[in-house]
Amino acid sequence: MTEITGKYADFEDLRERAIALRREGLSLRQISAELGVRNKETLSRLVQGEPPAEWTKRPRAKDDLRDRARELRRQGRTYNEIRAELGCSKSSVSLWVRDLPHPEPKCTPEEQRARMNAGLARLRADQDRERRATKQAAAAEIGRLSDRELFIAGVALYWAEGSKDKPYRRAEALQFINSDPNVIRLHLRWLALLGVEPDRLTLRVSIHEAADVAAAERHWADVVGVDVRAFSKPTLKKHKPRTTRRNTGDGYHGCLVIYVRQSADLYRRMEGAWYGIVLGAETAT
Repeated sequence: MTEITGKYADFEDLRERAIALRREGLSLRQISAELGVRNKETLSRLVQGEPPAEWTKRPRAKDDLRDRARELRRQGRTYNEIRAELGCSKSSVSLWVRDLPHPEPKCTPEEQRARMNAGLARLRADQDRERRATKQAAAAEIGRLSDRELFIAGVALYWAEGSKDKPYRRAEALQFINSDPNVIRLHLRWLALLGVEPDRLTLRVSIHEAADVAAAERHWADVVGVDVRAFSKPTLKKHKPRTTRRNTGDGYHGCLVIYVRQSADLYRRMEGAWYGIVLGAETAT
């Protein structure tokens, strides 16, 4: 008989050792460490035909759990219902029962839509409660403003929404326009802090011509706390037929324009204060 030599003999020797280790109950990783064989393909060839030890096998899903899942599916239960009852993953449930027919719907399409709408209503109600809670908590954190805080807030608000002087258009006067009643109220409080008397104010409604101008004036008169006759002639904006306006209906009241007569000095103070706020923010620590 020809003597076996070379790499083949080395492989056969390794295979005998690998099989012996396999029969002793070692895992592939342990055999790899014992023999110093790192190549997975070579390692598989070395133990080919030898079953792995029982302890190295991955546990299979219990037959009774799988059978119970299939029984529940035949009863018309959903994946989530089966998962909740058996305490297993949804992917396992899908693997066990995916060959079974889908259960018949438990309710009509109309009932399904009603349930869906009810669920959406509950979701939106929860979201609304969360929004209100967040806003209420934020409002409570502010508390009562000092005169300094009101002054700074009023300056920032005016610089964002008020009329400003331009090099090409000299307009050193306080003129403010807005459609938000709360913004208007804050602006009036700021003017009062600056010592502006009500008789220095010119009030005017700016609104689309197709709107109810008289109703808008009554609305703003209530906001400001004056008689409607205190308003100057309204500014009517032309309606462009091709544009789609969203600010329509009973809730649309246009904007209120508040002009302070003889306010050039106040305007300069306000503009200077605004730049002071900017510089203060840059140096804040």
